[in-house]
Amino acid sequence: MPVAIFTDNELPIARRPRGGGWFGWGLIAVAIVSITTIALVPSPYVIEKPGPVFDVLGTAQNSDDEEVPLIEIPVEETYPTEGSLNMLTVSITGNRESPVNWLDVAFAFLNRSSAVVPIDSVYPEGVTVEQSNEQNAVQMTDSQQVAIAAALINLGYDLETTVTIGQIGEGAPADGVLEAGDVVTSVNSEPVTDDASLRDVIQDNGIEEPVTLGIIRDGKPLTLEVTPVMSEAEQPTPIIGVVLSNAYEFPFDVTIQLENVGGPSAGQMFALGIIDKLTPGALTGGEDVAGTGTITADGEIGAIGGIRQKMYGALDAGATYFLAPQSNCDAVVGNIPDGLTVFAVSTLDDSIEVLNTISEGGNQSELPTCDAN
Repeated sequence: MPVAIFTDNELPIARRPRGGGWFGWGLIAVAIVSITTIALVPSPYVIEKPGPVFDVLGTAQNSDDEEVPLIEIPVEETYPTEGSLNMLTVSITGNRESPVNWLDVAFAFLNRSSAVVPIDSVYPEGVTVEQSNEQNAVQMTDSQQVAIAAALINLGYDLETTVTIGQIGEGAPADGVLEAGDVVTSVNSEPVTDDASLRDVIQDNGIEEPVTLGIIRDGKPLTLEVTPVMSEAEQPTPIIGVVLSNAYEFPFDVTIQLENVGGPSAGQMFALGIIDKLTPGALTGGEDVAGTGTITADGEIGAIGGIRQKMYGALDAGATYFLAPQSNCDAVVGNIPDGLTVFAVSTLDDSIEVLNTISEGGNQSELPTCDAN
């Protein structure tokens, strides 16, 4: 059998079949049109990207376009701060009314700072963008109150707490059982100290058995049962379908002024900012630190969503250190951008210990990281 042999600089000459050129170009044109059409078809996903970064020790713009202190403590003695304590956000592109197309999804897959998630995990079926934004706004307001409580309790203040039902989802397990304004005093015979303690018991309870709630309605104590269901969130957990509101009696005013940002994930950074302002010396030692995590009144730091996007947002904002909830370590490992040192924390005291070590030039190798976990 003859064998064709070519040198490095020689190529065989291909003869174009007569009359086939236009047909070939036609196939290419059809393929391009088909691919373009498919790429522009709406997808069932949304895209998460790094969002705006806010230094809780600095200022923010209010609705009147004025620069105001993000954390303001008008009547209590405060101390100068240095460096930054950055809280991170995630921007969501796409929703049910305006979905992203498959071309956007493809580009997001190629970007390490972006994530593609099912639209149901962000905007569940039957929940409008407006309703989702309202719920996130309630969570932000509540997280600010809890952060103030966590900071003051950490500093030795005693606070009284009331947990109230704020909203009830239509068709949720609690619909028709609980009412807005109900004060929750216990769950499964355990006292409710804040909304996080209630959620923890519901999570431990699961969805097979009802939870028993002690409430006060119109001044009268009641005992009610609600059977949780599994949420459709990115990290599914048992829920009863209510939005809770914490009310605390504070010894002095602490105001957090941040608008158009929702969700509970800035709790840790708000608490650290308050502690920094109320204690002598710079908690960061002048370093640029970022972090995220929900917080309970007793200082427990919880998992959040979009941590990969927040790490990239922190790096872009100039942070060199990042405080990550230990419960998010599975999403941290393998996704840390170069130039960012990430520490794993599970309590407010853990975070303060990390910051003290950084500010004092201590041995950072002894601090917990997600790799070590």
